[in-house]
Amino acid sequence: MTTDPPVQRRIGFGHFQPFDIGVWIVDNRRAVSRAVLSKNRRKKGKAMFDGFEEKNIEVSEAMLRVRFGGAGSPLLLLHGHPRTHVTWSRVAPILAEHFFVVCPDLRGFGKSSKPLDTHDHSGSSKRAKALDCIELMRHLGFKRFAVTGHDRGSYVALRAALDHPEIISRLAVLDSIPILEHLLRCNEVFARRWYHWFFFAQAEKPERSILANPLAWYGGSPESMGREEFEDFRLAVTDPATVHGMVEDYRAGLSIDRQHDEEDRSAGRRVQCPTLCLWSTKDDLEELYGDVLAIWRPWTTDLEGGSIESGHHMAEEAPTELAAKLLQFFAGDI
Repeated sequence: MTTDPPVQRRIGFGHFQPFDIGVWIVDNRRAVSRAVLSKNRRKKGKAMFDGFEEKNIEVSEAMLRVRFGGAGSPLLLLHGHPRTHVTWSRVAPILAEHFFVVCPDLRGFGKSSKPLDTHDHSGSSKRAKALDCIELMRHLGFKRFAVTGHDRGSYVALRAALDHPEIISRLAVLDSIPILEHLLRCNEVFARRWYHWFFFAQAEKPERSILANPLAWYGGSPESMGREEFEDFRLAVTDPATVHGMVEDYRAGLSIDRQHDEEDRSAGRRVQCPTLCLWSTKDDLEELYGDVLAIWRPWTTDLEGGSIESGHHMAEEAPTELAAKLLQFFAGDI
């Protein structure tokens, strides 16, 4: 990973001083750790997303529930399945010390609106969700911004970078390779471990199975996630409309999203901005595919990345390490 040049840090409002991001990360590990909003800190009066504002914001085809806060260059954080934006609760406050951080529930997820069902699942496509994000950031006053996506959110982030290269300044994708690359490499091992991709593509049965006992299906607990985080998650996964919206995301993945990926690949379109790929050592991406970066290289023009010692939900399980890597990568936008 290359070393970024010295950048500037905001002191108060409108004042900056130079600092080296690499030195900052090494010398301030303890400070970063203290900034993580753990369950114990919140019991002493620190609220989840302390200092952030929560709003419902209308874009042309959706209503998005959004939290935002901080100061500096804009950075959009996109969650995965079956989470909401609350998955970022321990990472966003760290990043907000240097960026204006925006965390929405994607359409179909959490408390954001649910798209109408169509035969081609276009309302749940990553292209539609990426456009929501572009309009959201424009509403907040930003014509250009950086974006991070985890899991299903990484596909939205990738689509934003491919469809709107003039708008996305930097891209970080966490625990993913492009949908098309998964499908082209599909074998019996992938089908066994990631069977939900194909089960969710079926009509009605996935929703019935999940809603019979959502917490048994998805897991999660206040002990592992935090009390407020778990309650937000619980409300999402026990809501029939949200479960349907999340499953539709997978139906779109095997149809219209794959089509969009195939069109980009055929046209030779690649991400034009610097791209960071991170994956969890305790998840199976590296085990399935070996060299994860080799899969991403044909889709990018400027790529770096590596692993994080974590399970799949790295923003919850390894927030300090993830925040440090994101700070180093996004320093070019400060």
